[in-house]
Amino acid sequence: MRVALLGYGNVGQAFAALLQKKRAAYPFRITAIHTATRGSAFDDKGLPIEPVFGPGMASTGEFLDRARPDIAVEITPLDPERGEPATTHIREAFARKIHVITANKGPIAHAYAALRDEARQAQVELRFESTVMDGAPVFNNVRNNLPGIEVLGFTGVLNSTSKVVIAAMQRGLTAQDGIREAQAMGIAEADASYDIEGWDSAAKTAALANVLMDARVTPHQVTRQGIEHVTTERAVELRRAGKTIVLVSRAQRDSGNLRLNVQPEVVSEMDLLAAAKGTSNTILLHTDLMGTIGMVSLNPGVEETAYGMFTDLVDIAKSL
Repeated sequence: MRVALLGYGNVGQAFAALLQKKRAAYPFRITAIHTATRGSAFDDKGLPIEPVFGPGMASTGEFLDRARPDIAVEITPLDPERGEPATTHIREAFARKIHVITANKGPIAHAYAALRDEARQAQVELRFESTVMDGAPVFNNVRNNLPGIEVLGFTGVLNSTSKVVIAAMQRGLTAQDGIREAQAMGIAEADASYDIEGWDSAAKTAALANVLMDARVTPHQVTRQGIEHVTTERAVELRRAGKTIVLVSRAQRDSGNLRLNVQPEVVSEMDLLAAAKGTSNTILLHTDLMGTIGMVSLNPGVEETAYGMFTDLVDIAKSL
């Protein structure tokens, strides 16, 4: 199958390396890559991990017309406030009967129901496992393994950068020191304020609610408070008391009303929500038939995000 990438940062390169590693068993080929700053690359036989980029295409539509892929992978930077231009990129693919995988949570947070319906009308697949919890199978698990279940709400610790920053502050460093640590690890958003001010968590909260609870919301409808007001002094004080601050995402439906919020919470260091350190993430799904079930992803990186995209790719290939 021919695969075209829209974006080629750390995740895209990890994805390309994974496909190369698994090519004998899964013969997928990246035949085209389009970037905003480095130009575009094409090779029907398959591009190397370090391709030679030529001039950029004038538009995403022009790129897709030339690439003619079976599947487009949208991995451009997140815009949590609008979900663009990623949402438009996905629609450009649908218009050409191209299946789509996205690791960009913006479109799922802003327009999931519409995109789902548009994919059905175009008779193509839309997959998005890596938008939340990296490659951990949150969406695929519910879709494939929990038939008939109703998700009543969820509790999650979903932003790694905020945890790295809080941990740095507990050691007496500044928030900026923590941000630099997260950037060096390659986990911070291109604009780190999206992590610190809670936008990344709000986008993930909206995406989870849209897919698992048919919420039809955007991140703007998530009550949001980030960690920008947490001080080093407060973080150190809490550490000495055996406590920490965690940026928690919550969703709850009561009597038909859906409440969504992201806010820092003070919890014991022994609390389940504080147990996943560093880049680790935790989600608890509150359901009608299975009570509360959870998943923890321990220290994921770009390779795990790439694997989530790989599972989507295999899933789509099986459905054809």
